[in-house]
Formats: sequence, structure tokens, C-alpha cells
Amino acid sequence: MDAVKRRTVKTLVSKLTSVSEQTRTDALCELRLLSKNDDESRPLIAEANAVPLIAESLYSPTALLQENATATLLNLSISSKDHLMSSHGVLDALSHALRHPASPFSGQCAAATIFSLLSVESFRPIIGHKRDIIFGLLEIVRSPSSAARSIKDALRALFGVALYPLNRAQMVELGAVQALFSLVVKDGRVGLVEDATAVIAQIAGCEESWEIFKKALGVEVLMDLLDNATGSSSRTKENAASALLNLVQCGGEAVAVDVRGKLENRVIDGILDIVETGTDKGKSKAAALLKVLDARSARFEALSR
Repeated sequence: MDAVKRRTVKTLVSKLTSVSEQTRTDALCELRLLSKNDDESRPLIAEANAVPLIAESLYSPTALLQENATATLLNLSISSKDHLMSSHGVLDALSHALRHPASPFSGQCAAATIFSLLSVESFRPIIGHKRDIIFGLLEIVRSPSSAARSIKDALRALFGVALYPLNRAQMVELGAVQALFSLVVKDGRVGLVEDATAVIAQIAGCEESWEIFKKALGVEVLMDLLDNATGSSSRTKENAASALLNLVQCGGEAVAVDVRGKLENRVIDGILDIVETGTDKGKSKAAALLKVLDARSARFEALSR
């Protein structure tokens, strides 16, 4: 059976070098289905040196060809991440599909593939070094025509990029802070706001973020999210508290003074709610935020008046 699969894969991969676009498209369509439905076929496809050939198809302006190529790479990324990362030109091809998708589905699959690769810690600095990838992901977040699924995959990928601390300054430089806060303010879809604030919390953990946060009125937005009256989800609230904590911890006392000056009782109530009812991680971060802002005493003084 293994030999039969191997021969089938070898035949399909050989067709990817055809001068006929229709032949390449048909082969990619079969490879896509094979890699989706048969776990054992994925390493066979990767070992047949298919990845560079599939990646070349990401440059095609033909929607069906690019869609099948990006979807196949996404399927292969489940179990053949090393093959994708070690194959010449794959990241550049994914970057192209992000920035020049022949269809929304292609962009979504490219973002999802990058997110999949970012699950490997050692790949994060390599992917984060590709400015065009970060730019392409942010373009999906910025575009009013992007589908919710595409935005979600882009946000998950951006979160993966931001997990590597040295990537964060570049994300700030490329406009991530403005794009993310714009999404949070304008988009009411709970899942997207949760994912966006998770990325914001990570990016807040770099010295370069403070000035941009100020320009984007980021502290004010985060405090509004913590206000119980705004009806934010518990995950969004925990992300907002984490972002403020990271800002203060990275910026030091000068930032703490600025944030402290904006603190209102409604915000302290929201943080205290996390301390009482949040997840273990959320409770820990909220308590640390209250401590670093010396907000606990301010709350108690307000309550006693």
C-alpha cells in the first residue's frame, strides 16, 4: 500500500513541472485532497520534493491554482513543518500569496500556514525577520473587505510572531498597534476583539510600543475594555489587563505615572473582577497590575468615602 501511495504521489508531483497550467492545476487539486484526507500521504508528498514546486504556484494569478497550492501547503504544515521551512522560497511565496491573493481563500490559507509554522518556537525569529509577511498579515487585518475567517487567521499568525520578543519592535514599526486598535474599536465581533487584544498584549511588551500606544490612545481603549459597562468578554478583559501590565513593566515608572493618572474607579472595578473571577493566569496578571499601579489603595479609599 505504501509503495502504491508513493508511486501515486511521485506521478502527481512530476506533473507540477508541466508547461500546461491545466495539468498543474489538476495535479495540485489531487495533492490537496490527498494531503487533506490521508495523514500518511503528507510526509510522502514532502519527501518527493513537492514543496518548492507547490510554492511556485503561489505566484500564479489564477485563483484555482493558487488556492489549491496554498491549501496543500497548509495541509502539509500539519506534519511536515521542517520540510516547508527548509525548502527554498516557501516563506517568500507565502508572503506573496498574503499580499497578492488571487482570492480571499488563498490569503486565508497563507495566513493559516504561517500560523501553523509559528507553533515551532525556533521558526518564530526566522518568520518574524520577513517584513513582508508581517506587512501582509496586517493588510488582511486592515482591509474592510477581509472575511472574518481571514482576519482571525491573520491575528493568530501575528500572535505567533509576537511571541518572540525581538519581533515586536518591527511589528510596531510596521503599524501593528494602529491596525489592531482600529479593529478593536470598529469591529464588534467578540472573537476578533479577543484575538486582537491578545496580540496587543504581546506587542505591549517592548520599549518601542509606548509612544505608539499613546498616539493610538491605546491606554484609554484598554481601560474602556476593562470597564464592566462596555460588556467586554472575560478573555478580552484579561488581555487588556495583561497589555497594561506589559506596558508598565517595559516602560518603567514614567509609564506607570502616566497610566496611573488615567486610572478611574470603573477600571479598577474591572481589574478587581478579574482578580476575583478570572483564570489563574488572568488573576495573577490583574493582581500584579493593581500592585504596580498602586491601585488597590485607591479603590479602597474610593469605597470608604
